[in-house]
Amino acid sequence: MRKKVTVIGAGNVGASLAGYIAEENLADVVLLDIIEGVPQGKALDLLQAGPIRGYDINLVGTNDYKDIAGSEIVAVTAGLARQPGMTREDLITKNANIVGQVVENVVKYAPNSFIIIVTNPLDIMTFHAFKKSGFPSNRVMGQAGILDSIRFRTFVAMELKVSVKEVQALVLGGHGDSMVPLPRYTTVGGVPITELLSPDRIQALSQRTRDGGTEIVKLLKTGSAYYAPAASTAEMIDGILNDRKKMLAASALVKGEYGLSDLYIGVPVILGANGVEKIVELKLQPDEKEALHNSAKIYKDMLKVLGY
Repeated sequence: MRKKVTVIGAGNVGASLAGYIAEENLADVVLLDIIEGVPQGKALDLLQAGPIRGYDINLVGTNDYKDIAGSEIVAVTAGLARQPGMTREDLITKNANIVGQVVENVVKYAPNSFIIIVTNPLDIMTFHAFKKSGFPSNRVMGQAGILDSIRFRTFVAMELKVSVKEVQALVLGGHGDSMVPLPRYTTVGGVPITELLSPDRIQALSQRTRDGGTEIVKLLKTGSAYYAPAASTAEMIDGILNDRKKMLAASALVKGEYGLSDLYIGVPVILGANGVEKIVELKLQPDEKEALHNSAKIYKDMLKVLGY
C-alpha cells in the first residue's frame, strides 16, 4: 500500500505542494479545503498532468475530513495569506482559529500522523498546533527554516553568479523579521561566504533574506509566496517518509537547547522516520546567540496573544 499525505488548504501553497509531492511520487495525496469544488477540481487537474509529468499516484480532492484517515503526514497550509502592509504577526488570532479547527479534525481522523504547519505566523501556529493536538513534539513541526535558508542560498548564488546547487545556507530563529542568517555556516562549494563576500554585502543579503516574504508580497500585491514554501514543505515530507536523516532547519520545540525552552523556533534538526529526531546544537558566537534569543523573546511575547 502506498503512503498517504494530506494537504489541508487548496490555495496556492497547498495546490503547489500537492503537485510537488506528485512529481516526486512520494505518496498518494488528499487535498482538503472547505470550499466545495476547489480541492476536487485542482486534484483532478493535477491527476491529469500525471501521464506527461511521469507520476502515477492518486490525488483526491475533498471537503470531508473523514478522507484524511490513514495519513502518515498532514501538512497544514490553510489560513489567511498576508497582504501588503500586513505582518505575519497581524495574522495571529484569525489563523489560530483556523489552525485550531484543523488540528481538532486531524486528531480525530488521523491520530497517528505527523503535522507540518505552513500557516503563518509559522512558529506561533506550530506551538498552537502542538498544544491543541496533544501529540508528542517530534510529530509536530513547522516549515520555516528550510524556506528561509533556500532564500538565502538563492540570493548568495545570484550575488556570486554561481549555481544555487553549490550553495548551502543555514538560517535560524523565528520565521519573521527577527530570523538569524548564519554566514559562517553558509558556503559555496564548501567555502564560507565570509571568505567570498564583504561584510556589507553579507549584511545586505541577510537583510534581503529576512525581507524575502515581504518582497514577494509587495510584488504580487494580492497574495504571498507559494512555490518556495511548498517546495520546502515537500522536502520535509520526503525527509520523513523516506527516513532521510537530513539536517534541515525547521520550527521545533526547544527544551533547553540554545538556552531556550517551551517555544517553537527555527533550529537545525535531524528529520527522519520519527519526525524531529534530534535538535542539533551548534556552537554559536555571542552575537549569533544574542540574535537567536532576541528572536525567541519576540515569539514568546507573541504567544501571550493566544494565552500561552
